[in-house]
Amino acid sequence: MALVTPGGLAVPASALSWRFSRSSGPGGQHVNTAETRVELICDLDAVGFPPGLRHRLAERLPSRVRVVVAGERSQLRNREVALARLGALLDRASVRPPSRRPTRPGAAQRAKRLAAKRAHSDLKRTRRAVVPDDE
Repeated sequence: MALVTPGGLAVPASALSWRFSRSSGPGGQHVNTAETRVELICDLDAVGFPPGLRHRLAERLPSRVRVVVAGERSQLRNREVALARLGALLDRASVRPPSRRPTRPGAAQRAKRLAAKRAHSDLKRTRRAVVPDDE
């Protein structure tokens, strides 16, 4: 079962591995017999993403991404949820950060900062001890 994320990233089925185990929680005797807990492991090195995208993912995610789902009573539903979570995780991690344009403070902002410094200096000057004048 391959994965195509909402953002358009394609992950081949060969890069995904599934593990199933017994889940805890509600379900009565069904919980004790069915392996509904799903663990989905995605090996990002085996996916074959382009180098730029692979570098962005490597900065934000480990090389093996693990998603565990045990909330539903059905293994099929847990598999669907695990795929959706992995897709959302990959999409969030693959977003290119916006480029920052360096800016300078404007003249009004510089004047405001200098006025605040002057006011603070004046405030501190009024707190000094008064030295009597020698006449």
